[in-house]
Amino acid sequence: MHIAMIGCGYVGLVSGACFADFGHSVTCVDSDPARIDALHGGRVPIYEPGLAELVARNVEAGRLAFTTALAPAVGEADAVFIAVGTPSRRGDGFADISHVFAAAREIASALRGFTVVVTKSTVPVGTSDEVERIIRAANPAADVVVASNPEFLREGAAIGDFKRPDRIVVGTTDERAREVMTEVYRPLFLNTSPLLFASRRAAELIKYAANAFLAMKITFINEIADLCEKVGADVQDVARGIGADNRIGSKFLHAGPGFGGSCFPKDTLALVKTAQDHDAPLRLIEATVAVNDQRKRAMARRIIAAAGGSVRGKAVAVLGLTFKPNTDDVREAPSLAIIRGLLDAGAEVRVHDPEGMDQARALLPEVVFCKSPYEAARGASALAIVTEWDQFRALGLPRLKGLMAQPVLVDLRNIYSARDVIRHGFRYVGVGRGDDDDLPAARLRRVRRPEMPAPVALDGAGRDHGLDRRRA
Repeated sequence: MHIAMIGCGYVGLVSGACFADFGHSVTCVDSDPARIDALHGGRVPIYEPGLAELVARNVEAGRLAFTTALAPAVGEADAVFIAVGTPSRRGDGFADISHVFAAAREIASALRGFTVVVTKSTVPVGTSDEVERIIRAANPAADVVVASNPEFLREGAAIGDFKRPDRIVVGTTDERAREVMTEVYRPLFLNTSPLLFASRRAAELIKYAANAFLAMKITFINEIADLCEKVGADVQDVARGIGADNRIGSKFLHAGPGFGGSCFPKDTLALVKTAQDHDAPLRLIEATVAVNDQRKRAMARRIIAAAGGSVRGKAVAVLGLTFKPNTDDVREAPSLAIIRGLLDAGAEVRVHDPEGMDQARALLPEVVFCKSPYEAARGASALAIVTEWDQFRALGLPRLKGLMAQPVLVDLRNIYSARDVIRHGFRYVGVGRGDDDDLPAARLRRVRRPEMPAPVALDGAGRDHGLDRRRA
């Protein structure tokens, strides 16, 4: 198959490279000459594990090419995928789909022969209908079908997600389009990946509903974590207990500082706005958006409290800028709101991230960027782990303590054992961890638990055989 991928951003580049790896001939088109020049030079403009090698291999094999010239790529394509950005629109929170419509207008004049035009970008319900209207208005003679094919890629695991998907959703009721899209994804049939056909509008809504549900699941466990802290329970125990129920599942039940990234924040907000426009408000998703926004700033207050109630004139180390590990994406990352809260409180913020510092420099000009976690910790009155990079899971605690002005570790991802951290002389603050066995002594009496009677063994005559009555 000949495929044109319009947009060389995250979705377009990963999808194009993976399609090429399936054996298709793929041309990726982007309007940014600098990005195309970088790709021609072998420089992948985003960080995604394995992507640079995948791109290089398929370019060398002649299956993957990059260009700014849209018309030739579209003219020879069996399928044209629109994979341009749809950020939140300033002012009202709706998805900005102007780039999708601009791509549709340019595609219309370049179509040659039967072509399936596919909206790969995350778009509100009804967008593909408008894409078809635009194309037919611009080129009434075009032999074209517009379909929807939302992506379900996780940053940091995108290549595996594309090649071993849970499902492939295609929105079309046209038989010719079904045949083309089946052929496009035929290499995945060996993995028995389910190809689900639906209407275009259902396909568009599946994407938004999936992301909103996962965002709601994250927000749910974060609120349960807050309750755990009040009643003296451990949210990790609670998460394991409810996650073992296969109706619920264990994924996305990890308490932390809130969700971020390029998808969940904008997609939940866009779904809320779409629902309001159609007079079908989604109250649960509205609450999810509000709670998540408030939580990020609350994490800054947690760090300030751990540092003694004030960070004015003090240094605070923040480890992790990206919204999740194995990416360089800092869009809507919790770290941004947390750092802003610390700066507003008068702290000197020292940060380190394995991949996200270049992306964050323009957003955080006031902070000190450090080459290692230990450089960030030097002289700090508190150290906060915001992103669970593997590099942060085995820090040298004795070394950190020797560098810090005040040994305080705020673990917003619960990646450390509180007992181990406390044993090294730190004050430890996690998220939703109220288990008496893991908290420093100063916090053990926050919750007074009722006395429970000791177990007693009675023989048939009712005599007490005196079981050990020592408290656990």
